Amino acid sequence: MILSLNDLYDAVRGKAIKKIAIATPEDEGIIKLVKNTMEIGIAAFILVGDAGKISALLRKEGLDDSAFEIHHADSHKAAAEKAVCLVVEGKATVLMKGELHTSIFLKAVLDKERGVRGGNLISQITITEKVEGEGLLMFTDCAMNISPTLEEKKQIIENAVGLAIKLGYDKPKVAVLSAVELVNPAMPDTLDAAVLSKMADRGQIEHAVVDGPFALDNAISLVAAKQKKIGGDVAGKADIVLVPNLQVGNVIHKGLTYLANKKIAAAVMGAKVPIVMTSRADTTDTKLYSIAIATYIS
Repeated sequence: MILSLNDLYDAVRGKAIKKIAIATPEDEGIIKLVKNTMEIGIAAFILVGDAGKISALLRKEGLDDSAFEIHHADSHKAAAEKAVCLVVEGKATVLMKGELHTSIFLKAVLDKERGVRGGNLISQITITEKVEGEGLLMFTDCAMNISPTLEEKKQIIENAVGLAIKLGYDKPKVAVLSAVELVNPAMPDTLDAAVLSKMADRGQIEHAVVDGPFALDNAISLVAAKQKKIGGDVAGKADIVLVPNLQVGNVIHKGLTYLANKKIAAAVMGAKVPIVMTSRADTTDTKLYSIAIATYIS
């Protein structure tokens, strides 16, 4: 079981080095990340984009461009499609977004004939470390789905549960977040929480314990849950927190980084392969942890 983000590096080094196909790595920051990742020893790379620009950036960073597998692409669209193709063909096991627009990248990912669309909705997961006790804590979805429906929330939970299981959490505890702990018909998020909990009870969401609604404090703090006399297997002990919408998730993700100074990683699940889609504003550590998670589960 992965109990901390730092554990990831040792865990990945214990496996065969995986290759990541990056679509349009034509950015100094991305090339520096490539260098840092290789120095740590957690991944190798196939670079897809403007070959001349990529080679120049590699040399500028003190890297031997002849040591890299570089595929030329004349456009961002072609680069995204080629990177996806490399994964489909088994030449890379992880897909990574570089310096191109998210919509172009996802169009290639979700292409019905040539993409890596999985059975579920694609969703993002922010991973940090628990405040109380040990282990990882996941918030989802903090970056992709704006206002998910009940069915989409079910799939977002399933994606996070799949990740948690791959990280060693046999039956993760899922807290469905709202502003209150009681079902209130005037607050649709609390109704969704109640339905999702019952769906899990009846086996419609498998391999997890799901409960809610919870406010954030009594979802992740056993002390807070006890003070409010909230019981159950999930209260105060959540491994996964399902946020009600993108606005809440975005604030949590950035609050963890800029207010709490927490170590975080990000994962994208729901496709056939792990995807790395970090923000330019993310710290180097966040990007490295995100790569480590993707290579570990691939």
